[in-house]
Amino acid sequence: MKLTWFGHSCFLLEGSKKILIDPFVPSGTLDVEPDIVAVTHAHADHLGMAAELRATTVAVNEVARYLARQDVPTEPMNIGGTITVDGVRFTMTPALHSSWLEDAGPGFYGGVAAGYVIVMDDLRVYHAGDTGLFSDMQLIRDLYRPDIALLPIGGRYTMGPDEAMIAAQYIGAKVVIPIHYGTFPAIEQDVQPFKHALERTTAIRVEILAPGDSLEIKPDDLGR
Repeated sequence: MKLTWFGHSCFLLEGSKKILIDPFVPSGTLDVEPDIVAVTHAHADHLGMAAELRATTVAVNEVARYLARQDVPTEPMNIGGTITVDGVRFTMTPALHSSWLEDAGPGFYGGVAAGYVIVMDDLRVYHAGDTGLFSDMQLIRDLYRPDIALLPIGGRYTMGPDEAMIAAQYIGAKVVIPIHYGTFPAIEQDVQPFKHALERTTAIRVEILAPGDSLEIKPDDLGR
């Protein structure tokens, strides 16, 4: 699988399908035609250009209904549910965060915030979405055994590096990629201390990507 970070929380997973998660791109440009879009929650910096892409979009029920009214094909679901779309499995996990449909105007409820465990080509990727630390991340480890975890570290609106270190150990993925930092001044972080501390104290590998960077990971790379 090839993973490309476009900045903030936007990731493209490329394998048998192209899965685009949280299609908000800080640069404002995106030269990708995804097969499936997945949205973690309704905030504009995650919903992004989902309506423009017109790809089948996996989202919590309220966001899916909002997009469906704009003629976007959707696959609605909710926390704890699992669906398979074009051979790719999506499990919606909890996230501790707020959510409202900013694009629809003040007061439009956007359902709950969420994360996903996405299974494609024998790899399991956990995108935590915007979240604080919560102890039931250990259940995500026990139930879904992610290989790769995409974890926010920006602080202020999500967990910061200290909490993300604990989250990484709760989740148990062999590879962690930090996300949701550096986009705006309020979430600036020096990611190197997070990488050094986690790799020094655990067997977890931290991969730091710059916006636009890609990483290729195969099941064999993870010792299974």
